[in-house]
Amino acid sequence: MPRSFFALLLLITAAFARCQDAPHNGAELSDFIRQYETERSGVSQFYELPWSPVRYDRMDSLYKSWQEKLGAVDFGALNQHGRVDYVLLRTRLEYELSRLAQERSRLAQIDELLPFRAPIQELERTRWRMQPLDTAAAATTLSAFPEQIKKLRERLEKGRKKDKEKDKEKEKEKEKEAEKKDEARAEAKKDDGPPIALTPLLARRAAKATEDIRKTLKTWYDFYLGYQPDFSWWMKKPFEETDKALDEYMKYLREELAGQKGKDDDPLLGEDIGAEGLERDLAVEQIPYSAAELLAIGEREFAWCEARMKETAREMGLGDDWKAALAKVKTLYVPPGTQDTYIAQQAADAIAFVKKNDLVTVPALCEETWRISMLSLDAQKNIPYAAYGGMHILAAYAKEDMKHTDKLMSMRGNNKHFTRIVTAHELIPGHHLQSFFAQRHRQYRGVFRTSFFVEGWALYWEMALWDKGFARSPEDKVGMLFWRMHRAARIIVSLKFHLGPMTPQQMVEFLVERVGHESFGATSEVRRFISGDYPPLYQCGYMIGGLQLRALAREIIGGGRMKEKEFHDAVLRCGPVAIEAIRATLLNVPLTRESKAQWKFEAPPAQ
Repeated sequence: MPRSFFALLLLITAAFARCQDAPHNGAELSDFIRQYETERSGVSQFYELPWSPVRYDRMDSLYKSWQEKLGAVDFGALNQHGRVDYVLLRTRLEYELSRLAQERSRLAQIDELLPFRAPIQELERTRWRMQPLDTAAAATTLSAFPEQIKKLRERLEKGRKKDKEKDKEKEKEKEKEAEKKDEARAEAKKDDGPPIALTPLLARRAAKATEDIRKTLKTWYDFYLGYQPDFSWWMKKPFEETDKALDEYMKYLREELAGQKGKDDDPLLGEDIGAEGLERDLAVEQIPYSAAELLAIGEREFAWCEARMKETAREMGLGDDWKAALAKVKTLYVPPGTQDTYIAQQAADAIAFVKKNDLVTVPALCEETWRISMLSLDAQKNIPYAAYGGMHILAAYAKEDMKHTDKLMSMRGNNKHFTRIVTAHELIPGHHLQSFFAQRHRQYRGVFRTSFFVEGWALYWEMALWDKGFARSPEDKVGMLFWRMHRAARIIVSLKFHLGPMTPQQMVEFLVERVGHESFGATSEVRRFISGDYPPLYQCGYMIGGLQLRALAREIIGGGRMKEKEFHDAVLRCGPVAIEAIRATLLNVPLTRESKAQWKFEAPPAQ
């Protein structure tokens, strides 16, 4: 046959393929977003100057420049993936600018406690600009800091004394009135400033800022040390004295004023973001519900779990006493030294179950490339149960150096029936499978990573496995229900903390009394929830994200649009993004430049 025939055949085949892929025709934004993330990451790393208005200003400028670039994109020319990415990036930029405003506000609240911040940061910026260093002037700058810090501590101590006096004054208000006036007159004569009253939370924040600024100073000092001939002659003593003063000041703020001494009984401290902050975070997660509506959903799910717990307790011959059923299950732990073997067996069972029922694709390489690591004693203070970390399931279990009571609590909290469903959650079909797909499909969307998908996916599978009879016994059901109840409780305690009605200690009490946690595990959980290492809505992401995926499955699988396995694979290929964005992709939902979250995936309970 002539070559022209083959050429024509290829053209027809290509045209047919394009027609088959019509919903995805048009431009994508994948390269655009990769460029954004490259610039964001580069600028953020270059301006690595924590607690600095210079950093805030530069990041603000970057985000606004990308808003302009995004606004210039021809939205009409984008395919559905591109339009989804457009909305995701627009929402993310709005969020980042709002978060910068919050960071500025938090610095303003403690800046009086950091008189060394701006001068130290300016020394480092002078180095960045490659300007000549005036070593004698720098030594003079540093030599003033120890005395400034000393005066600050004196003012803080006066503030502590005043706080103690205020407690006594409630009983002896009249007697103290004259004393207060005398103190005020005496303090007015001093030149070291008025007392500073500081809350433990602000003290902890100031301690963290001091630690970061001290690291900046060390970076600056190490650059010149041994390189510029007269540097050490001028700087050795001022640096050593300042470094020591900063270290002692940081410990004073953290240990004496904030009470954070690294002990098990340290007070639980966390930064709440309030109703306005929650509204901002819900917008970037594309959740069209108020915090109050989410609380109502959490309460409804919690009640569902309690009802199922009572049913399961009756199966175990314990009537409606589900706490007795839970207590019995907690005693069913493996002997010390065998938790890893047990986890390996449960992983094999979960993999076999999803493959047998043809629920989701499990690539052979994914099944091959995971292993178990044991969490250290220190790590278990924040992670009391198993977790996932880069192809590893991180197993929590009693360690030899634990107190005897803590060993028993760790073993009860990681009993066989809790661990069975946790293993599926962390590995396959949960996080390990999810991570495997994310590294191979639309990897650039990692910049939009959200707990509502990451944790929601794993929680969705806990629900799906419950529905499909994964539990082998009533004890297995108790294990599954405990975690499901815990996820509902996370919505309740985390939102109430950020809205104000619930203190950290009340959060612990709720987890112990209402969910059945051991106090060691509950305290560790709450410390992690409020530490600031996780986004404020992270804990909501488990149950709410799971409910979103469950609703989407009903809409797509139940509506006959896809088979079950096809749906799960398609969701994984979308990347770790807001689930409303996944829905828009799979259902080809019409989008505009200004599209906002509107999918009501769950009706809140009647008030």
